Amino acid sequence: MSGVKRIPVTEPVWKDLSEMRAAGQTYAELLMDMIEERKKRRLEDDVKMWESLPDSAYVPLSKIKD
Repeated sequence: MSGVKRIPVTEPVWKDLSEMRAAGQTYAELLMDMIEERKKRRLEDDVKMWESLPDSAYVPLSKIKD
């Protein structure tokens, strides 16, 4: 790690994080896992939104000019 940063959290948040942590898992690893899950969820939500758009919402690449 290039450096250690501290993130202040309330006691209830600390307790919840502690309960989510697997045996031997660091808080940094837990947070990295949570971040990855959030990124995946955002991508899935974006894809669902794109798929729900009507075809008329899309512009063919051939019509896009630089």
